[in-house]
Amino acid sequence: MTIIKRPRRNRSSAVIRDLVQETRLTVHDFILPVFVMEGQKLRTEVASMPGVYRFSPDLLMDEIAECVDLGIRAFDVFPNLPESKKDKYATESTNADGLYLQTIRAIKDRFPDVCVMTDVAMDPYSSDGHDGLVENGQILNDPTLEILGRMAVAQAQAGADILGPSDMMDGRVGHIRTALDSAGFTNVAIMSYAAKYASAFYGPFRDALDSAPKFGDKKTYQMNPANSREALIEAELDIAEGADMLMVKPALAYLDIIKLLRDNVNLPITAYNVSGEYAMIKAAARNGWLDGERAMMESLLSIKRAGADVILTYFAKEAAKLLS
Repeated sequence: MTIIKRPRRNRSSAVIRDLVQETRLTVHDFILPVFVMEGQKLRTEVASMPGVYRFSPDLLMDEIAECVDLGIRAFDVFPNLPESKKDKYATESTNADGLYLQTIRAIKDRFPDVCVMTDVAMDPYSSDGHDGLVENGQILNDPTLEILGRMAVAQAQAGADILGPSDMMDGRVGHIRTALDSAGFTNVAIMSYAAKYASAFYGPFRDALDSAPKFGDKKTYQMNPANSREALIEAELDIAEGADMLMVKPALAYLDIIKLLRDNVNLPITAYNVSGEYAMIKAAARNGWLDGERAMMESLLSIKRAGADVILTYFAKEAAKLLS
């Protein structure tokens, strides 16, 4: 049989497959989300996220040291706070002596060369569990921006390198950029959660932070999973307001959105491989239904192939070990 074109020739050995591989993962692609809680010498596993832990600040330093040795250089820090520290206005978010800001300072003091990313949203500090200020059952947009602006400046003062506004309030990137610049933090970057969808895949994360909304849902501010063109609107607004990077969240169910932004904007594109995506693979692997390592690496590769420059993933530490 005469066949001129035989694509299998480029798959005929491991060496040739490596030579023609189009997409490559490296440890430098990853940001590792980490959870900090009050106390000392405490480490508790998140039940719905096997292998992921909440750390007291002292043990978080040990965890970061291990990750740095593996080549991971960027960390997104999230606070787990007791209900007693939460209120309507998220006032704990700007407490310079509180858990979160003190932890950021401690990380930068001990590891000055790592990149610390922070979360700018009310829900970890809110007695209502929402990303915005609640009045009469409504999430208010513009009054929330004032709170987010103060939160952003406090995080920058603590040493944050990248701020991640995850609230999805209209105008928040511009408001935060103005607040940062007015306070002298012109070099602090904003990684905007540009296309953050009202997804079912966030459940384990809310378990980790005990931050589920006390009523209703987040559909009035997070995006409708049915919409893709709207992601371009959000991206264009955030670019105009001063975002330095754009995020798509979740990742695996939204690979088309990652590709859409990659094809239409020139800023770096990041993707959040969220808690539910992590938990599904872990659960299937524990039941022997999937090869966990292969499924992990294939998922991460798909996110990179879709066009993400940066991947926030709870798999970062495991993937780094395999990549090394």
